[in-house]
Amino acid sequence: MATWFRKNRYGLLTLALIIGVGAGLGALAFRALVLGITWATTGSAEFGQDGRVPSAHLPWLGLGFYVLIPVIGGLIYGPLVYRWAREARGHGVPEVMIAVAEGGGRIRPRVAVVKALASALTIGTGGSVGREGPIVQIGAALASALGQGTRQPVGRLRILVACGAAGGISATFNAPITGVFFGAEIILREISAGSLFAIMLSAMVADAVVRPILGADAFLSGFPHDAALGHSVDYLLVAVLAVIAALVGQLFRYVLYAVEDLCDKLWGNRPEWARPAVGGLLLGLLLLAVPQMFGVGYPVMFQALHGDYGLWMLLFFAFAKILATSLSLGIGGSGGVFAPSLFIGLMLGTAYGVLAHQLFGEAAGDPAVYAAIGMGGVFASGTRAPLTAFASVVEMTGDVSLVLPVMLTSAIATVVSRSVSYGTIYTTKLLRRGQDIEKQQDREYRRMLGGGNDPSAA
Repeated sequence: MATWFRKNRYGLLTLALIIGVGAGLGALAFRALVLGITWATTGSAEFGQDGRVPSAHLPWLGLGFYVLIPVIGGLIYGPLVYRWAREARGHGVPEVMIAVAEGGGRIRPRVAVVKALASALTIGTGGSVGREGPIVQIGAALASALGQGTRQPVGRLRILVACGAAGGISATFNAPITGVFFGAEIILREISAGSLFAIMLSAMVADAVVRPILGADAFLSGFPHDAALGHSVDYLLVAVLAVIAALVGQLFRYVLYAVEDLCDKLWGNRPEWARPAVGGLLLGLLLLAVPQMFGVGYPVMFQALHGDYGLWMLLFFAFAKILATSLSLGIGGSGGVFAPSLFIGLMLGTAYGVLAHQLFGEAAGDPAVYAAIGMGGVFASGTRAPLTAFASVVEMTGDVSLVLPVMLTSAIATVVSRSVSYGTIYTTKLLRRGQDIEKQQDREYRRMLGGGNDPSAA
């Protein structure tokens, strides 16, 4: 059977189908794990959106809950990651990228289990991170294990890992097109006919697995579908927001790694397994000050879309999320940066839309349009994956009228990002370890534009 999977031309597609099923089931299991731990600690499936309220399950802690629960979580997942799979620490996607680029697609099977437990504990005990990065690493690890088990050649194994990542994103966001672009553009780092159909099959099957349970509605189901720009001249406002979002996306990348460096310096040579618990005190104090940063933060995003926050509170939440996510990962937490990028972009874009509406009235269009534009801009800037950014916003909102403004924003944000820095929010982690998987693509990009120095050579 292994020989058939390895040599038959339909073997790759069959494995992609199996991976799609596995990624879909893995996404459901991980989602249930996050919700279960969050409910066990807070008494609610989602927490933080109601402000500074005590845990329903631990009322005797009062507001001290916010300070102590990240410490308790760190005491559990810190030793777990340190003992069993240290690559499960952090936001996960860079480990998958380097496994594909330089490791032949080989990922240890235990990573899927450790990543799921560590990330669910991080999120459920207050870590301000996303569940998409873990899902990518879980799906990729499952795919790699299946590929290695059937002795797939390196080329096929890399495609299968991209299939696992695509299936995870597709199942998490109910967004198969986003999953395809994520797998091809970010993980595999190429879009070719030889790999595209397998990735598409995996993403489609993963989405089909979760739909009977999670439903077929767009992920941001509360997004107003009548939102639109008032006039064509409003695209000038879109372009300005795209530049601002690109710079904020770069700020997020800079703060993320600056906080990690600071945490490394302060922690020194002390035992790494204890770092999340001790650092959890700082995270807890931040959560006590801004409880809306608890966990992923989707309910807070929905409230922002519904107009529950004013201009300054929206901006405050955007920058608070940058700090909260950076601290959650800097102390050794496990979780993704995809959702925080969307959170930051939505808050920034909504604030911009509110301001534009105050200045120009109805002619500026609905502030919700700018919320979507902000999401696409911050994510495109951080990842330099304009196709993934564009598809994610359109699919998650379910609003095809956003195609043109989000497409423009993703393109502008990507160009600005390339002009500002070398490396993305994912590859910067690898660059700091001396692993440069961007050099060839960056050289080709600069050659296409007519030359320029290679900053990676400095």
